[in-house]
Amino acid sequence: MTTPYRQESPYWNPYVCGVGLGLVLLAAFVVMGRGLGASGAFASTAAGVANAVAPSQTHDNFYFAGYVEAEGGPWRDWLIFEIAGVAIGGAVSAWLAGRFRVTVERGPRFAIGGRLLAAFLGGSVMGVGAVLARGCTSGQGLTGGALLSIGSWTFLGGAFVAAYLVAPLAKRAWL
Repeated sequence: MTTPYRQESPYWNPYVCGVGLGLVLLAAFVVMGRGLGASGAFASTAAGVANAVAPSQTHDNFYFAGYVEAEGGPWRDWLIFEIAGVAIGGAVSAWLAGRFRVTVERGPRFAIGGRLLAAFLGGSVMGVGAVLARGCTSGQGLTGGALLSIGSWTFLGGAFVAAYLVAPLAKRAWL
């Protein structure tokens, strides 16, 4: 669904966006006292759902108990509001740029079902990795990197190496 009265705008300069993201990260540290991340919102939501269904088991669970027993409970975690803001901001930005449409981005060799399955599997692997690493790529890369965490910088190096190794394989699906 393209906006009929709006011309599609070019993408923003990535360097300007990087500076903007850095300023948002700085503001998060100043205002909230912690950095950015995404996986915590999903973990907090899962803990809230688990607590609604089986409260005693949730309180006994090592992973979920921290979210449920946090001040205000799992539904007041600021990362939930951050992710909601990311979704709303992305939709508004796409609309303003004339790029808002419902579509599945894929290469000519990928069927829609195959592309959605690949996205689901890739997202699942990333989710498991976020739990094992105790932070998602945004939390590790942005927040941990800004705090000069050696684990986060090691992660960033590994992510770039893996991306360069996998890129030629992934590129074939898009050409």
